[in-house]
Amino acid sequence: MSSIPLRNEVPEEHTWDLSALYPSEEAWEADLARLAQMEAPVREFQGTLAESLERFSAFLNLWDQVEQLQERLGYYAMLRQSEDAGDSSNQGRYGRYMQVASRTGTAGSFFSPELQQIPAATIGSWLEDPRLADYRIALNKVLRFRPHTLSQPEERLLSMQDEANQTASRTFGALVDVDMDFGTVETPEGPRPLSQSSFSSLLEHPDRGVRQRTFEQFFQHFDQHKNTLASLYSGSVQLDIYRSRIRSYPSALEASLFIDDVPVGVYDNLIGTIREHLPLLHRYYRVRAGVLGLEDQAIWDTKVALVPEITVNNPYTEAVETVITSLAPLGSEYTGTLRSGLLGRWVDRYENRGKRSGAFSAGSFYGDPYILMNYKDDSLRDMFTLTHEAGHSMHSWYSTRSNPFQHYSYTIFEAEVASTFNEQLLVHHLLQQNADGPMRTYLISKHIDDMVGTLFRQTMFAEFERLVHAHVEGGDALTVDWFRSTYRSLLEAYFGDAVALPELLDLEGLRIPHFYRAFYVYKYSTGISAAISLSRRVLEGGDAEREAYFRFLRSGGSRYPIESLRLAGVDMTSPQPIREAMEVFRTRVTQLEQALGISGNT
Repeated sequence: MSSIPLRNEVPEEHTWDLSALYPSEEAWEADLARLAQMEAPVREFQGTLAESLERFSAFLNLWDQVEQLQERLGYYAMLRQSEDAGDSSNQGRYGRYMQVASRTGTAGSFFSPELQQIPAATIGSWLEDPRLADYRIALNKVLRFRPHTLSQPEERLLSMQDEANQTASRTFGALVDVDMDFGTVETPEGPRPLSQSSFSSLLEHPDRGVRQRTFEQFFQHFDQHKNTLASLYSGSVQLDIYRSRIRSYPSALEASLFIDDVPVGVYDNLIGTIREHLPLLHRYYRVRAGVLGLEDQAIWDTKVALVPEITVNNPYTEAVETVITSLAPLGSEYTGTLRSGLLGRWVDRYENRGKRSGAFSAGSFYGDPYILMNYKDDSLRDMFTLTHEAGHSMHSWYSTRSNPFQHYSYTIFEAEVASTFNEQLLVHHLLQQNADGPMRTYLISKHIDDMVGTLFRQTMFAEFERLVHAHVEGGDALTVDWFRSTYRSLLEAYFGDAVALPELLDLEGLRIPHFYRAFYVYKYSTGISAAISLSRRVLEGGDAEREAYFRFLRSGGSRYPIESLRLAGVDMTSPQPIREAMEVFRTRVTQLEQALGISGNT
């Protein structure tokens, strides 16, 4: 019999309290019916927005009610489904919400094209009216797209393509997640299924033979489908470029960055600065080879732990206290609010049957900034996950209290900063508490590996994306051989001569699902860089540095991410934050060498 409890067997105090969203199912059902009734009134405004300020303002007020209702209903339905996807009532609730939300969303799809057609002088004068005060920031963000917005008939045709445009991404997912059967891998503990999700954990297996078999078996399947995978990714890239050209952007990269008003120089700084510091990464791989005693270190050896994970007994409530202590530099309001939430019922703490795996924070304008966990007392990593998600939740907490609904929501670019910032403070605190011994060595090793995965690897992926799109924009064709040779050149640059790179590794560039959401991965790298820089400012500074960080948390969507981060004291248009992160990486590698008794600069 499984030891994983059913949902109704979980103690109430270990679950989130969604009553701040809806006190009862009846209240949710009533609001769903109210949302459905709004479809017709919304449609009545189509073609009339330019008639007068009064008409325009009336639509904004109605649409604001629609969006607030959609968010509140949607978050509740999503959270209930996440807590137990096997419950048919949760499935039905979410499905009914999606149907109604889709209809109301379609009803209001005329808004942006009509807004862009209102003469600039007219909309400019309207924006000065007090009735539009709360909408001013959001409207100006939409109006930025005027040069890239087509006529209403053209926009309608493009919107009708939205579902078809998902074909490459959906087919990729179906192929690698469903159709590909990777079989099982023999391990000393018996056969283990090999899948997209188990691949990484099997590469951490202490038995080198298991790691090699895992890698070769996994990538042989990608080799068998390499032409299909190359065709799918090529189609996605072609679509990125089509979208950018039809809207008159200079490139697909600039079209993607325009949404968050991020200069191309930010992307260039990231890649250029990481390139300058690749010898540091090569140094780390040489350290790994020495510790593992491998003269022929291969790619399948780069995930195995140098220091076995420390066995801990860290109950949830104790983990909360450790997290709160580590965040003390942020002051009593932050830590008091967070402690109350984590020990109260913001968090759905433990696994139950049917619950979504992993962890997330779900902050909305209404309700609490909820956190889903599958916490385990014997996993130190879960404490880092908890503080990561808490960073998101407190970002939402400050944003909702500082902005109206129309622009409280922040970008992914900013979200990754607040969460990773908390992780930096936790590792700093734990290193202070462990001046020597296995725990300290483990923490140093973990911090290094986190930076390798989030900063170096994601930057390599970002560089590959740029090269692929530029190749097509220059008039050249994408082929399997071009993909492989281009990706191999990046592998050789990033791994150096301390890691053997088997031929099949060239195919890795065709298996990254994030590439189907173009120019997304760089945000992980900029996020951790900004977080490291800001955490150092707060730890080494005083009230001014802390308040600057809170200005960032409070800004929500009132500013673009580069500006909001500048308020906090970090300029992502400069290479300096990346360089600061590289200095932290250098320090950690030196500390690891010292802890393991290895001579420096090996």
